[in-house]
Amino acid sequence: VQLQASGGGLAQAGGSLRLSCAASGRTFSRVAMGWFRQAPGKEREFVAAISSGGGSTYYADSVKGRFTISRDNAKNTVHLQMNSLKPEDTAVYYCAGRSVPSMATYLSGFGSWGQGTQVTVSS
Repeated sequence: VQLQASGGGLAQAGGSLRLSCAASGRTFSRVAMGWFRQAPGKEREFVAAISSGGGSTYYADSVKGRFTISRDNAKNTVHLQMNSLKPEDTAVYYCAGRSVPSMATYLSGFGSWGQGTQVTVSS
């Protein structure tokens, strides 16, 4: 699966952004997807994951209740709706794909990675 992320940009604290990830390949609907982020000087960290059918989701505690992951298997896309943004959400966001239907929260569980999209939240 090849992945292309988009939708990043600049937002004010309390604002919203919606990230999208377009996937190529015939296996998209059979694999779990996720979003990670990496802030300057920090390690890449898990943000959210969604199962292959979209029926199960999981979030990092830091974004729970503010971010929503979703997918459209007919369009081979996965989205990350980010509300109530905080300056600490500033990072490069990456979409990632697994090779199995079940979710994971660790980097090594994902074999396909997009190029990343910058999200900057000003205070």
